[in-house]
This record gives sequence, C-alpha cells and structure tokens, in this order.
Amino acid sequence: MSKLSDLMLLLALLGVIGLWLKLSRARELAMVEARRQCERHGLQLLDETVGLRTLRLRRLDGRRVWERSYSFEVSIDGNDREPGRLWVVEGRLTGLSLPTIETRIPGDAATTRNGSNVIPLRPGLNDESGSNRRLH
Repeated sequence: MSKLSDLMLLLALLGVIGLWLKLSRARELAMVEARRQCERHGLQLLDETVGLRTLRLRRLDGRRVWERSYSFEVSIDGNDREPGRLWVVEGRLTGLSLPTIETRIPGDAATTRNGSNVIPLRPGLNDESGSNRRLH
C-alpha cells in the first residue's frame, strides 16, 4: 500500500510542477504581449513585469476555456504610473486596457471635470441609438 501512496504523491507533485511550468510560460507570453502593446501605443512598460490578476472559466464559441487576466503598470510621460491590463485566452490576446492621454482644448465640453483621464463606464445606460453598449 505504501508504494501506491508514494506513486500517487509523485503523480500529484508532477501535476503541480507541470501546471507551474504552463502558467510560467503563459506569463512570459503575456509579458511579451504587454511589451508589444506598450511599444505600439507609445507607452513605457514599468518594472518589466506582469502579474496574474485573475483566472476564470469563460464560454467562448460554445466551449469553456480558461481566461487569464494580467495586470502591469505603464508610464505615459515618464513621470506617472498608470495601470494596464490584458486578457489572454489560449495564448491569444482577447482584451486590453491601457490609460488614455487626455488632450485639453480650452472650452471643450468633452474634457473630464475632475482632471482625470479615466472615463467611468456605467453599465446599462443606453447610447444614442437606444441599444445597450457592451464592451468585451
């Protein structure tokens, strides 16, 4: 009986190591994608790292897949630190959230009131066409 329990323990340990290696590789790919997106949008990736924020089961094309969300920090002008986030499913980028650069035009009503470059989203509000706007 001892040999069977040792075998089960060894298999469990190998499973944990395999999962750790798979998640490490996924994190490396997310790091490459975060760096690529920062370069594309003219941002500086801070700390050269991403961190796994959430792992959830999601339905995509009628099947269930694991979606990983990674967070990181970027700088717009070198004097700030803003959050960024990306979502990955099966090694593909499925979502990206980066800070925006606000341009202020004197007298423009489109600029935010509190001086922030974040525009709050209010789910359930209708847009001009009368249909609900949905972000993915």
